[in-house]
Amino acid sequence: MSLAAEAKVLWSLLRGQPKHGSHAERLEGFYGPQAAHYDAFRERLLHGRAEMINLLDPPPGAHVIELGAGTGRNLLFFGERLAGFGRVELVDLCRPLLVEARRRTAAMPQVQVIEADACTYRPEQPADIVYFSYALTMIPDWRGAIDNALAMLKPSGLLGVVDFYVSEPRPSAGLVRHDAITRAFWPRWFAHDGVHPSAEHLPLLRQRMPDQRLIEQRAPVPYLPLLRVPYYIFLGRKEPTNAT
Repeated sequence: MSLAAEAKVLWSLLRGQPKHGSHAERLEGFYGPQAAHYDAFRERLLHGRAEMINLLDPPPGAHVIELGAGTGRNLLFFGERLAGFGRVELVDLCRPLLVEARRRTAAMPQVQVIEADACTYRPEQPADIVYFSYALTMIPDWRGAIDNALAMLKPSGLLGVVDFYVSEPRPSAGLVRHDAITRAFWPRWFAHDGVHPSAEHLPLLRQRMPDQRLIEQRAPVPYLPLLRVPYYIFLGRKEPTNAT
């Protein structure tokens, strides 16, 4: 990544997300100037994506949906498995990022790039796998997005999430507890750019999908060498139709 490109991304981050307009307009105003350089910078910021996608186990001919797909970069983490998918839908509201996604997937006939809201979009057929990668923290109605993801999954389908978060002050037994400084600092730091690490996302996911796997980690942040931001990887399986 060139110094000029890095400077453009940093300027967008310092300027922050616009405060007015619809959610789609705010996203376009923030990501439009940096869309061409989005992936190169985020490779150093958005950790755990490859690990989460490697844990997904798509069946042959799988129908896979990414909500908040951005540039489509995450799809490449599937590697050779991608060739065996029946249909892939990349859903996002941000037009400049979708331009990059369409360019990236132009030679992938099984991939459809769709401009739509993650809270309301519904595929024609239920999906085997739905996942969010650093998207829930950017969706104002994140509860609606989770509900919608579960609704579009087949029975026993798999939901994957990787994202920033902070813990509850008193999390459930066995979960990581962050100190008060961590819980206060990261939501304030990211909010300027429209990203909202929350203590509420993970408890809701765990409540809605009891058949689950959870990994809690910390990772470095560009230009903040002494700090580590918390993130989690969550995989949950939707209950089968005969569940009581």
